[in-house]
Amino acid sequence: MRLTNYSDYALRSLIYLAVKPDPHSLSNISDIADSYHISKSHLTKIIHQLGQLGYIDSVRGKNGGIRLAYAPKDINLGVLIKQIEPDFALVECFTAQLPNTETKPHSTGLPITLIAESAPTPTVGCVISPVCQLKGVFFEALTAFITVLERYTLADIINNEDELATLLFR
Repeated sequence: MRLTNYSDYALRSLIYLAVKPDPHSLSNISDIADSYHISKSHLTKIIHQLGQLGYIDSVRGKNGGIRLAYAPKDINLGVLIKQIEPDFALVECFTAQLPNTETKPHSTGLPITLIAESAPTPTVGCVISPVCQLKGVFFEALTAFITVLERYTLADIINNEDELATLLFR
């Protein structure tokens, strides 16, 4: 399993906002981008989505900026990743809306669709997909990955707040 840079930058942005010396003060995208040496334009899209999802508050205007909308203990990493990661399709039989597909209920709420076990030879994707056991293994691994992330909050990953702040706010 590999997360996109988008998810990585979203997590880094939340870490930045969580370890600011004054958590109620506003930050701006340029400060975050400069601290991590990442693209401001790419980060702008991420911050916008985090705002839409309610993880950050945005204040417009000359003295505007962003800050966390919730306490770090209330931001679950697994929930966040499921909301921002665009694709959990580890293999092509996990792709959404293929012909002859069936949606399986998933306790993890993962946005994936598996090719139906009873389907004849698929018209799209791998020819062995209707009988393949590997997709079940991959689904179990993906579920375990998300389950581990769901055990942690933003507060859990900033328990070394002073060290993080030293590196981010030089």
